Amino acid sequence: MNSELLRAGRRATPGSDSDFAFAFNDSNFSDRVLRIEIVADVPESKSDAEGCSSIADWARNRKRRREDIKKEDDVLMHREEQILNCNMPDTEDGVAYENEDEEAVAMIDESPSRGGVNKNPPGVEAAHSNDSSWKMDCTTVLRVKTIHISSPILAAKSPFFYKLFSNGMRESEQRHVTLRIYASEEAALMDLLNFMYSNTLSTTMPSALLDVLMAADKYEVASGMRYCSRLLRNLPMTCESALLYLDLPSTVLMAEAVQPLTDAAKQFLAVRYKDVIKFQEEVLNLPLAGIEAVLSSDDLQVASEDAVYDFVLKWARAHYPKPEERREVLGTRLVRLIRFPFMTCRKLRKVLTCSDFDPELASKVVLDALFFKAEAPYRQRSLVAAEEVNASCRRFVERAYKYRPVKVVEFQHPRQQCVVYLDLKREDCAHLFPAGRVYSQAFHLGGQGFFLSAHCNMDQQSSFHCFGLFLGMQEKGSVSFAVDYEFSARSKPSEEYVSKYKGNYTFTGGKAVGYRNLFSVPWTTFMADDSIYFINGILHLRAELTIKQ
Repeated sequence: MNSELLRAGRRATPGSDSDFAFAFNDSNFSDRVLRIEIVADVPESKSDAEGCSSIADWARNRKRRREDIKKEDDVLMHREEQILNCNMPDTEDGVAYENEDEEAVAMIDESPSRGGVNKNPPGVEAAHSNDSSWKMDCTTVLRVKTIHISSPILAAKSPFFYKLFSNGMRESEQRHVTLRIYASEEAALMDLLNFMYSNTLSTTMPSALLDVLMAADKYEVASGMRYCSRLLRNLPMTCESALLYLDLPSTVLMAEAVQPLTDAAKQFLAVRYKDVIKFQEEVLNLPLAGIEAVLSSDDLQVASEDAVYDFVLKWARAHYPKPEERREVLGTRLVRLIRFPFMTCRKLRKVLTCSDFDPELASKVVLDALFFKAEAPYRQRSLVAAEEVNASCRRFVERAYKYRPVKVVEFQHPRQQCVVYLDLKREDCAHLFPAGRVYSQAFHLGGQGFFLSAHCNMDQQSSFHCFGLFLGMQEKGSVSFAVDYEFSARSKPSEEYVSKYKGNYTFTGGKAVGYRNLFSVPWTTFMADDSIYFINGILHLRAELTIKQ
């Protein structure tokens, strides 16, 4: 019988859909007896899933329990009276059951802090290393549940059970193995043991699935974690559930099996709060994991990266009122979410003097941003391409800003002048049809704020659509400002900037001036595949502004 079970257990490898449900708790197909001692939970604690009608209830229960119970369990080997620590490193399924002395000895020699076997003499229990273990040992056993198990099947599914059954001692069919668990863990453990035989779960309740997921992590059943993760991912996602999935214990979050679930949660939050301004109050109330998910998105709908920077500071000041804590979380978690190369130079200067950032860190991110701005376009594209394959680092990847970033070169002598470069992607221009417009970030000349705006509009005779470019002044009021301006664009085959329109204008606050048909061609010609104005899919525009003397 044992040899047959051993062969069956070896066949139950990761990814296997072998169904051994018929053998669960059947003495005819078992070589061990698992004795589950159930002890009382800490006061006012109950199963995470018990009485939970929603994910929110589960989260509240678990949060309360997490404050009182550390993730630790004592496993007792009766007969040899060996004591094992349940907390072992994350491992995927895949350790085929082999009761070989060499492997067993290696496990025994592991450090106790990494889940090794206590090597005290028989009958002598190790001194308790922490209060939670002592508390569990001293708690009265409420009841005992006995289950017939097949050690090869469990060992093939779980490195935890593999180690339990491969401790270097001679095995016998009479051996009883004891697990001591809290009452709140009973239902999840039973569901998990059933899963290890049948590869399926009967429960579909989100709260129960989360309990089984936690148990699967505790007993290192990676296939169970994958299964629960897949079922949870297929359930309707809410903000509550997404935040809960991102708040699971670190051992669970780091498991490869749970990555698709946490990725789905991050994507849900990123899409849900894409318009940060519209949901500003809700986003400000998100926890750290939530704000990281939202601000990691390339599709964030914000005016500019300056707005992202301001929002991050506002969130950090609200959630971390102590300066040292705020500086820590900004430096280690949030600074990577801000894409400094797309901030304006005026805002970058403020970063250098912001007390919320470590001065060295502030200097580094500002210098990196300025170096990127100064790079030639082909070098910028190569830097972007290198980061587009790295989901965790997107500092050189441009978001879909409402106000498009510009490069500005300023001159003070012999006249106050600035040269502004604005690049638009072909798809950005395509989205302008039939009557759209896109604005640049603000830039400054002579202390006044200006902006460029690109339009799809009708020509002067209203006979066809065309591309227009305009220059506007931000400040409203009675301010009067005389400016000479010139619009240019790169064009093939030379790919040099060619002047398209010159003019002069005396601005008053809120006014704009420009040319409705910058290229003197219809929109269809401008957007054609063989258009001379798009170079590698980019329209390169330049505006030169000079204050009139």
